[in-house]
Amino acid sequence: MFEERLDRLRAKLAQAGLDVALITDDDNVYYLTGYYDYLHMEFGRPTILVVPKDGEALLITPSIDLNSAQHAARVDRIAAWNDGMGDEWRAELPAAVLAAGKVAIEPDSMPPVVRAYVDDLVGADRIASVTPLLNDMRMIKSAHELQLARHAGQVANAMMDAGRAAIGDGVAEFEVAIATSQAGTRKAAELLSAHYTDTDMSPMTHFLQIMASGDEVIKTHHRASTRIIRRGEPVFLCFCGMTNFHRFKLGFDRSFWVGEIADKSQKAVYEVALASQQAALDALRPGVTAQSVHAAYADVIQGAGYEYPFRCGRATGFSFLEAPQLVTGDTTIIQPGMVLAVDGSVSVDTYRAQVGDSFIITDDGWEPLTQHPKSVAEVIL
Repeated sequence: MFEERLDRLRAKLAQAGLDVALITDDDNVYYLTGYYDYLHMEFGRPTILVVPKDGEALLITPSIDLNSAQHAARVDRIAAWNDGMGDEWRAELPAAVLAAGKVAIEPDSMPPVVRAYVDDLVGADRIASVTPLLNDMRMIKSAHELQLARHAGQVANAMMDAGRAAIGDGVAEFEVAIATSQAGTRKAAELLSAHYTDTDMSPMTHFLQIMASGDEVIKTHHRASTRIIRRGEPVFLCFCGMTNFHRFKLGFDRSFWVGEIADKSQKAVYEVALASQQAALDALRPGVTAQSVHAAYADVIQGAGYEYPFRCGRATGFSFLEAPQLVTGDTTIIQPGMVLAVDGSVSVDTYRAQVGDSFIITDDGWEPLTQHPKSVAEVIL
């Protein structure tokens, strides 16, 4: 699988007139090689995948992770470097790029320290972007990736069910987060044991739980705190950062109330958010543009008198954000095999409602990956 992806990239490089690609985004390194989640730039240690159009793929990575790289990375050669010894990660790059006519990099994700060194080696007229080629490769998911997506949906559903069950009058937000993390981890472990053989893959959920309650619900990416949830309050749960099964990501969120809706004005706001998601789903199908789905969603929100909204959704996969995005200006044609998170959302000064799910695009529509009740009656707990 990884070897085939590297071969596809080599072919795309040749077609685009690019001689070598330097891959530094962690998710793209994993997508192309199977190597992931070690001490990269967060600890000042660059990992660089060098892919020439017609030569050996080289992984430059810290020696502290050499054993892991040798086990996981499907590349032709690994060059390990050690902190403070020689030229460290720089040692292999001159030979990789100096003889190349065009060097393709990831401009938005290459660490500044690496970019500065590459700029010293290669003139600006010889640098191009490999990002469009990688985006195109990753946009349509393989059968294996779609299996991961469906399993990620099961993990997300387990987390949402557990979060819903944990919410209550007098419960601290962090207790809800503990419940969701445990449920997601257990479901992931069950799926890994039943369907996969790569025992190094962790079932553990990570990323701080996005949730808010009461007056804090207007904070879009608020993290679970020690705040105590009370009857009548709204509660928001989001798993867009925590749904990460076998490295495959999804978007998924719901808004709830505890016992009753104390502020009756919130009900109307929520219903518009729900209608905006439905409008997007009514428009979502192969052959339409990404921005047309956003337009259908935005029309509902603005038609109800609310402000023009942020993007309706985005593609996901081995990254939290992939191409295309459901937003004005993205003219990408929706195609079968894409995986998209689709939201409905309305924000006012005192309340914010959001409901979101993930979907596989099929030949004639879409297949839901995340499922949880969302009518007003069903989200009053």
